[in-house]
Amino acid sequence: MREHLVGYLFDSLDEAEAREVEAALADKLQSDAMRRDLELLKRAVAPLARDRASLPAPAGLASRTLAFVAAQTGPETLPLRRPMTPAREAGAPASGRAWLDRLLMAASALAACILVVPLVYDAITESRARRVERNLQRVAGALHGYGESQRVYPTPPDGGPLSRAGLYAPTLVSDHRLLADDGTLVVPDSDLARRGSFRIPTIEELEAAQGTPRFDELIRIMGGDFGYTLSHRCAEGRLQPNENLRRATHPLLADAPAECCEKSDNHPDGFHYILFEDGHFERRHVDFLHQEGDHLYRNREGKVAAGIDPDDTVIGGSHHQP
Repeated sequence: MREHLVGYLFDSLDEAEAREVEAALADKLQSDAMRRDLELLKRAVAPLARDRASLPAPAGLASRTLAFVAAQTGPETLPLRRPMTPAREAGAPASGRAWLDRLLMAASALAACILVVPLVYDAITESRARRVERNLQRVAGALHGYGESQRVYPTPPDGGPLSRAGLYAPTLVSDHRLLADDGTLVVPDSDLARRGSFRIPTIEELEAAQGTPRFDELIRIMGGDFGYTLSHRCAEGRLQPNENLRRATHPLLADAPAECCEKSDNHPDGFHYILFEDGHFERRHVDFLHQEGDHLYRNREGKVAAGIDPDDTVIGGSHHQP
């Protein structure tokens, strides 16, 4: 039904199609996504409202149009007397005036595109940002609830096949703090979002899938479009739990790194979202992503692995091991 939303917004659907769209908007399984898309379209076309008033037609437009049509089709296919317009009486050909009208219309359309397209893009970008921020607030609430009850944030095991950064998500789902398929861990227009069927597995599903190709796929995507802290190792080499210290400078979750582990590809504008231990999040451009001496996606040894001390924070993608 999403392909009919534009027609529904402009009231150009037939009665049967309009009823189908309205039924989809009322359907609990798909209404939230449909309504978000409809609201986005409404905001995108809102700037056009100022141009909805009708404009008077230029003097002589009808006569010039008929003259142009007659000139193009010939008298044998259009046996009408060509009207004499002031332009023809003055010696100017009707087709020339008609082409001028068409040129003016094309120029107006181009000007409208130049003005409207940036507004539409800004509306889409703003909508994407709001959805990501709402999702981050939900994740922050789930992580803090878990941290308050368990005294630590989700932490991967020290070793084994489940020792992955993305295990935080199945942990929250198994603890009933996140819904598996509500899209909280998906960034708008990402590969996972375009699939339309992303679902976070539970711990039990991961354990049952071990030793199968399905396990590798679950490990790769279970953290969604976000990466999670790989914690740090003590001097003896043991992985330490992610303590709930409420540090405002300690990243807990962020946009998952791309394969290069230098930035994320989640947002085309180059911005990255980072959620910190104390629950606040920041939006940083890729040019300012890594603070001096503290790379977001690598430890101080340059590795995508657990930090080498409590202040060495590393955000790993779903499949990365500490």
